This record gives sequence, structure tokens and C-alpha cells, in this order.
Amino acid sequence: MVDEGDADAPTRLADLARFRASLELARRGDSTPAQWPEVFGPLKAAIAAFQLPLGLLSDLLSAFEQDVRKSAYADRVELLDYCTRSANPVGRLMMHLYGIRDSEALQQSDAICTALQLANFWQDLGVDLQRGRRYVPQSDCNRLGLDPPTDWALEDVAGTRALVMELTAWTRSIMQRGEPLVHRVRGRAGLELRLVVQGGLRILDKIENLGGATIARRPTLSAADVPVMTWRALTMRPAWQTVVRES
Repeated sequence: MVDEGDADAPTRLADLARFRASLELARRGDSTPAQWPEVFGPLKAAIAAFQLPLGLLSDLLSAFEQDVRKSAYADRVELLDYCTRSANPVGRLMMHLYGIRDSEALQQSDAICTALQLANFWQDLGVDLQRGRRYVPQSDCNRLGLDPPTDWALEDVAGTRALVMELTAWTRSIMQRGEPLVHRVRGRAGLELRLVVQGGLRILDKIENLGGATIARRPTLSAADVPVMTWRALTMRPAWQTVVRES
């Protein structure tokens, strides 16, 4: 509805409005909507079974609507606000299902999800620019003397590489704030969370290995990255253990 095809903005927003109306029907437990029954039939059952916080699903739709209306971001504050709706609700839904509700854990979940979203932005820089979207904050461009209409017109230049490297370091610091959460989630879900974190960090590694040149080349994970990610996931230690061993 938002990213694919040739529909204009009003059509995309109208489709999203119908999708939102169907979500409201599912919330009330009414009959399954005629449109998208494969989505809202199972969702209606899941809402009833797990008491899902529907505000989080509404937040996701809000982010999709913003993608239609907004194509650039003034500063990092605006970008982080977008992430609170485009990414963080997914982690909070998972925390709800795991029964983890304390504020510290939710903040760590938000940090992981935000970092994953940002990593995806810097990974898909060239793709998003072709779609007319620029997630790189305008204030960062201004600070480094970059002019978006020219330097960001799919041109891989030294200034854009330097900015991507800076944004990648910022993203890594956000992910590191969320890493302690992996020690709260047990079993298979905990292992999956570790791999998710390491997958995000591995993409950041690859962006750095490219010197930030993701306008020219999109870095991806491959089978060769699996052993590295798995080893790093299995050897993640709580911060206090790291301090003790290094002291």
C-alpha cells in the first residue's frame, strides 16, 4: 500500500484508512472485514487470546501514513519520533507476549528496534533515494555542508560517505543501549533476539567496511555471516561480567 506500485498518495492513504477501519472492527470483535480476511481473521483471534495492546498496531499504521505524507526529516529528533511508531511497537508487542512489562526492559526494546530501523535506513540509502525518501536528517547535512538536492541525488561522494559513517556510529551506540535485554528473554525467543541484535550489528559492520558508500552499493547479509553472528550471539555477556573480566 505504501511502497510498491504506481498509486498516487491519496489512493495510498485511502487504502490505509480502510485498513485502519478493519483494525477497529477486529478490536471490537465484530465480523471479519471483507477486505484482508487473511489478516484480520487471525488477528481478531490473537487480540482476544493475548489481549494485544491495539494502540501499538495503530502506531504502526501511523508510521505507514507518514511515509506517504513525509519524505524528509529536519533532524534526528524527528527521525527518532518516526522510529517510535515505525519500529518500536514491534518490540513492545513481543515484550507483551513474553510477559516483560517493566520500563527499563521496554526502553531497551525500543533501543534495539530503533537501531534496527536506522541500520535499515543507512543500508537502503540508495533504494530510498530512488523512491524519493531521504531519512538522513537535514541538520546533519547542513552541519557537513551537504546540499541534499545535489549531493544526495544518488551521488557517492566523500561528504555523503562521511555522514553515513557518523550515522552508523550513532546507530551502534543506540543498539548497545538495548543489548542488555537479551539476558532477560529466555529460551528460543532469547536466542532469536540475540541473533536479531547481531544481525543489525553485522549490517553496521558491513556499512563501515564499505566506508559508508551505501548510495553506490547496498550491503547485505549472506550465509557466510551466519557463523559470525551465531558465535557473537552465543557469547554475549552481561555488562557487569565484562567489567569484572577486564578489570
